[in-house]
Amino acid sequence: SDCQVSNIQVMQNFDRSRYTGRWYAVAKKDPVGLFLLDNVVAQFSVDESGKVTATAHGRVIILNNWEMCANMFGTFEDTPDPAKFKMRYWGAASYLQTGNDDHWVIDTDYDNYAIHYSCREVDLDGTCLDGYSFIFSRHPTGLRPEDQKIVTDKKKEICFLGKYRRVGHTGFCESS
Repeated sequence: SDCQVSNIQVMQNFDRSRYTGRWYAVAKKDPVGLFLLDNVVAQFSVDESGKVTATAHGRVIILNNWEMCANMFGTFEDTPDPAKFKMRYWGAASYLQTGNDDHWVIDTDYDNYAIHYSCREVDLDGTCLDGYSFIFSRHPTGLRPEDQKIVTDKKKEICFLGKYRRVGHTGFCESS
């Protein structure tokens, strides 16, 4: 891959209804700024009209040392490509981030893994200057061995290989 954002391949024939339900983030590449640290769980839904919405929670640290569980909400606007959405998101509390980001599904088998990508700012050369990505699993324990290779190949294709951090699940948000 030449790392041009416009050349990044997304999931073909993406099926939004099969994508719904609970996904556990098992790895993430962070953007610039405040971001969910760990215990990140996302829940995608599709309503009768086919519109996609999502909720997510995760541990954040704000004001340098205050640890809390952030609840986030998102609505998805369709684009001509079924695997590319514009996601408007906001937090349950006013100090959490709001924004309108790309939400691209790079690849998924719907039952085990999904690779998400978002470029917030494209550089002058067409590569991604500020972006983030989640590797999701249906299982809080992580990816199955047979999914690891696919995911690694896709990380390479979106030019984020080596930039991910593991996302732990300790139950922090379940208890708060």
